[in-house]
Amino acid sequence: MKTRIALIQMSCTADPAENLAKCIGLIEEAAAAGAKIISTQELFTSLYFCQREDHEFFKLAEPIPGPSTEALCKVAARHQVVIVGSLFEKRTEGLYHNTAVVCDAALKASGDIPPR
Repeated sequence: MKTRIALIQMSCTADPAENLAKCIGLIEEAAAAGAKIISTQELFTSLYFCQREDHEFFKLAEPIPGPSTEALCKVAARHQVVIVGSLFEKRTEGLYHNTAVVCDAALKASGDIPPR
């Protein structure tokens, strides 16, 4: 059995909501083209900031589950695909991770995402 995969690569802005919406649009295009497994680029919700250390970037971190995982899981369920998304996670104050989340078609909303 063959499985079509898609890798999303896109330009980003400083606006996380704009980047998430753009990425979801590209995920939907990939799903329409037959992709069943779709991966985002690293830290796709912001400009890539890992080249330098600046504590201001910690403001970009988000909880998991959270708004981005909810959005990715909804699009995964809608298109019956698996999405691997790279997010900057804030687990707790002072504890941050460059995290990969996996949303599959069975996870329909943030309430369905298993706790860590």
